[in-house]
Amino acid sequence: MTKKYILAVPNFSEGRNQEVVDTVANEIKKREGVKLVTCEPEHDFNRTVLTIIGEPEPLKEALLAMAAKSYELIDMTKQEGTHPRIGAQDTIPLFPLMNITLEECKELAEEIGKKLHERHQVPIYFSGENARTENKKSISYIRKGQYEGLKALLEDENHPDHEDRKPDLSTDGKLSDKLGATIVSADMEGLTAYNVFLSTEDIKIAKAIAKALRGPSGGFSTIRSVGIKFPERDGVVVSMNLFDCSKTPIYRAFEFVKQEAKRYGVAVTGSELVGPVKLDYLLNNLEYYLGLQEFNKEQILEHHLLK
Repeated sequence: MTKKYILAVPNFSEGRNQEVVDTVANEIKKREGVKLVTCEPEHDFNRTVLTIIGEPEPLKEALLAMAAKSYELIDMTKQEGTHPRIGAQDTIPLFPLMNITLEECKELAEEIGKKLHERHQVPIYFSGENARTENKKSISYIRKGQYEGLKALLEDENHPDHEDRKPDLSTDGKLSDKLGATIVSADMEGLTAYNVFLSTEDIKIAKAIAKALRGPSGGFSTIRSVGIKFPERDGVVVSMNLFDCSKTPIYRAFEFVKQEAKRYGVAVTGSELVGPVKLDYLLNNLEYYLGLQEFNKEQILEHHLLK
């Protein structure tokens, strides 16, 4: 019988305490039928992103255990970071990877969200294909105001957005003080995290380019981006999440940033993929920059090892 595989890219709100990061990640490592592909703590963001591949049932149990450990070790009343977040176990997104349908991923996401609420009384938001409303399909909408802002909004029953911003599963319609809330979702395409580095220390330039790039402010509908400074390296960064590289290829975002940077007399010094990426998302860049015609994956020797 052909095995089914799901891709999960959860993140939890700790990226500075390595002991906590390792303890949470170990809940994935010790499970059979599940592989932890990458564990990427980000100090400035103070979050960690895991990339996990697994069969449905073992993956579900691993994600439930991971979230439980995040809830145990992370306290949102003390957590600080530059990346938007609303909970200790902030997100659990699922994507069909091999021999499995989006509908099956949606069902698994529902099970995970309900189990987490039952076991830990943590508020749950369903997003993506599991969203209860059109607005909640967007994680950025759910996260608006972050933990502090959303918590205050939900405690004000007279706020005009109170009903629309409430968790889908909760005991009282509010965020948990310690746990915050968790966003669970299923989607067809996972995000690709990508950074473009600029030869300037002027953070205003990075922020201006990010604003022009991202969908809500007039850019690409499949991109969300911010201008930030990584303390450990020179220059500033346009950091982006590409939500569908089949519609908006990586090269298109890269070339856009280069063109915008020229307006400010700034050079692009390089770029960085954060975490794994699908082979197809790299090949269309190869085709674009080399002008390849009638190229296909069968020409890549290593591709035949994957069959």
